This record gives sequence, structure tokens and C-alpha cells, in this order.
Amino acid sequence: MSSDETGETAEARRRREALREKAQQVKARQARNRVLRRAAIVLGVVAVVAAVAFAVTNAVVPTLSKPTLNPANMQDDGVVLDETVVGADDDDEADEAEAQTNAAPAVEIHVYVDYLSEASGVFQRTNAAQLKEWVEQGAVSLVYHPVALLTSKSNGTKYSQRAAGAAACVWEHAPEAFIAYNHELLTNQPSPDSDGYSDAELADRAIAVGAANTQVVRACIENEDYFSWAREATERALTEPLPGTDDVTLSGAPMILVNGQSYVGSLERAEEFSQFVLNVSSDAYLRTATPTPSPAPTPTDEPPAPTPTDGE
Repeated sequence: MSSDETGETAEARRRREALREKAQQVKARQARNRVLRRAAIVLGVVAVVAAVAFAVTNAVVPTLSKPTLNPANMQDDGVVLDETVVGADDDDEADEAEAQTNAAPAVEIHVYVDYLSEASGVFQRTNAAQLKEWVEQGAVSLVYHPVALLTSKSNGTKYSQRAAGAAACVWEHAPEAFIAYNHELLTNQPSPDSDGYSDAELADRAIAVGAANTQVVRACIENEDYFSWAREATERALTEPLPGTDDVTLSGAPMILVNGQSYVGSLERAEEFSQFVLNVSSDAYLRTATPTPSPAPTPTDEPPAPTPTDGE
């Protein structure tokens, strides 16, 4: 058996080199595994970040970038109800409406309602019949403004805002049903601090009161087409002068303006509100009425000159 200068035999040298090679292979395999583990961790983090980004993009960005849809045929974010919407029952009522219109200018009544506001419901139940009668007679121009002041009072479902948007959907796609739907939402309200009606239930109620364009109305309500509009309309009412006023802004619901004057009387006494409207309309009539000019004096012959007397 041969040996080198160190006295190591060839067999021992082969075993040592084999062990060194095996150790190098193990070291290389461990290094490769570490690289693979790090790569897997990085890929996992990237996947999580990508998933979160995708969710944010699909859930938040469309909401932020989606343009606000505005319902048509509104006046100052309000629904104008006149004889054409309410409808007179017969020719006698139409004649009476014409006589009323010719006698005095129509009184403008703006009613701001939150569909979760109990006080708004009280005013509606108390005054709906006489408001309808005044509109049929042409004595009143009635404008309902759905607003969302109690959005935080429905366990996070934003019922006030959704209901205001639903009312706008009905006015946009089934205006013949707006009066009934507005009355339904105000007189059959969900309990305060509840979830309120779901979008599907809001659509069901619209169809139940006679909205004819059922598929379009349901899609508008359930897709919340006018949800953003309801918020923006409320912000405008809170920060900009209300119709017919110089500096009055929305301060609560209901808020009733009669020719620009705020009604602060009882919500439960129809006669008190009627008297307020009568007083305001009389004042308006007196301010706008043109006095009848007095007839000009009829010219008369000049008196004869005095006859000279004797001695003059």
C-alpha cells in the first residue's frame, strides 16, 4: 500500500475527499433550500398584497370613481307636485283650480323630509290630505325634498340615505307612484335605531304602491343609483340657502318653508298649519296685488266770469 509524503495512504485520501465532496453537496443543498424558502415567503407576501390590492381596487376605487347620478326633473333637489302629478278628479275641480290660480298666486311650500324621522311622519299623516287638496285646486306649489340627516341612526345600513335615493328612483322611473311611495315611506317607517328596510324591501314597497316600471325601478333601488345624490343633496341643503330664502339652511327634519318662511308651529294640528299658510298667502297677495287706479276726474266747463255790478 502506497503513501504520500504525509504518510496518508491512498485509501484514506479517497475517503477524505469523498467526505469533503459529500459535505459540499449537503452545504449546496441546504443553501438551495434556504433560497427556495425565502422565495416562497416573498411570493406569499406578494400574493397577499396583490389580493388586498385587488379587493381594494374592486371595492373602493369604483365607489370613489363612480360618477354621481342625478335624478332628472327636480327643482332644487326637490320633487314638484302640481295638478298634472296629483290630477284633478273632474271638470269642476279643474275650473275651481283655474279660478284659484287667477285669483291669487300659488303659495310655494317646500317640505324637507327624512324617511327615518318620526316628526316627518307626524307632519305627513296630519297634513297630507289638505296638501293634496290645495295642490288639486292650484292654490299651492308643493315640493318634497328627500334628505338624509339620520344616516347614522340605522346600525350602519345608512337607511335614511338609501330611502332618499329610493324615492328619487321612483320619481325618475315611475313618477305617477311618487305621491303614494312618499306617503308610504313616511307613514310606515321602520323603528328608530333599527336596520331599516333593505333595498329589496324598499323596491317591494315601490311596486306595491303602483310603480309600473317595475324592473327598472327595482334595479335603480337595489343598485342604489341615487345613493350618492342623496348625500350630496343633503349637504347642499345644509350649506346653501334654501329656495325662496336669503340665508336659511336646513336645520332638521321636517323643515317646512311657506313662501320662504319657516313653519315652527305644531306638527299635529292641521288647522294651525293651514292658518299659517293662509296668513302667508294673504301677505303675499297684499304685497303683489296692484291697486285699482282711481278714476280721473271728469272735465267740467269753466265757471262763467262774474257779472259786473253797478258801481264797478
